Amino acid sequence: MASNARRAFDRNAEDVDRLLEIHQDIGGNAQGRRFRVEVLNKSAIILITAFWEAYCEDIAEEALEHIIKHVPSASGLPKELKKRIAKDLKANPNEIAIWDLADDGWKARVKTRLAALTEERNRKLNTPKSANIDDMFSDAIGLINVSDGWYWQKMSSESAKQKLDIYVSLRGSIAHRGVGLSSCTKSQVRDYFGHVKELVSKTGGRVNSFVKGITGNGLW
Repeated sequence: MASNARRAFDRNAEDVDRLLEIHQDIGGNAQGRRFRVEVLNKSAIILITAFWEAYCEDIAEEALEHIIKHVPSASGLPKELKKRIAKDLKANPNEIAIWDLADDGWKARVKTRLAALTEERNRKLNTPKSANIDDMFSDAIGLINVSDGWYWQKMSSESAKQKLDIYVSLRGSIAHRGVGLSSCTKSQVRDYFGHVKELVSKTGGRVNSFVKGITGNGLW
């Protein structure tokens, strides 16, 4: 079993696999740079970054829906999430906004808040670097420092974060500089793709454990 977010990521990842297949069909497997197909590498870097960001947003939304469904009342929400909702309400000029939480109103409030956060991130064009992903999960579901779980054999969480940030910066260079970018290789694509797959797995596991600890039920 897997989360809906993971299944969506795996479907999206097929597009990256296809770009790598086209690269091989055109350029073969011999060593050396092939300038005719470098556009495929650049496209793959952009897609991998987009799919990573989409996965994080999808799993956060899925986790929040799961929490809302399984906690009996607002008191069962994660402490950090309750603190952030309280902060939002204090900043609301409407003096009776607190009554929006009465009965089951808190459910609609929490859902609306997640949609607003997603829209805000889109407006600010935030990139899915480690710090932004940590902030997103903290704001959305109250999970602090999801990136602390990004470690595996020969990869510390700090190294995993640094590696992600380097590749997301590469994506920014491609998007904003285009042909001005010096190079983008197939080996970089494979390295980044493999890294993001690990991040997706570790993030999913961390989120699943988090919601299970709150609700007694995992996402899968």
